[in-house]
Amino acid sequence: MGSPPIPMNRIATAANVPRKFLELILADLREAGFLHSHRGKMGGYCLSRPTHLISLGEIIRVIEGPLALVPCVSRTAYRACADCKSEADCAIRHAMMRVRDETARILDGTSLADANTEDLAAA
Repeated sequence: MGSPPIPMNRIATAANVPRKFLELILADLREAGFLHSHRGKMGGYCLSRPTHLISLGEIIRVIEGPLALVPCVSRTAYRACADCKSEADCAIRHAMMRVRDETARILDGTSLADANTEDLAAA
């Protein structure tokens, strides 16, 4: 936002990822509305919102899918376990719900700006 678009080759080099792999990720993020792409000699990608308004949870859901480790606790892709006799009594399901909730709390509460600040502090 406000800065010139960053070319894909520069992003790939900085992130040390193959260009083809990066193309898929950037396409998903663009379709989800996190990025704008610009064509041409001065083209590239830029964020559609400020970094403090984009959470890591949002990004991970776009790239990786639901945060839940098992489908029976997913909020967006729920699916009952085939061999489960009782979801209400399943200790594993209850534990996985807590994992899902805490994971979502941390990732949804961490913005790209926060993550960048933490990276700088760790370096």
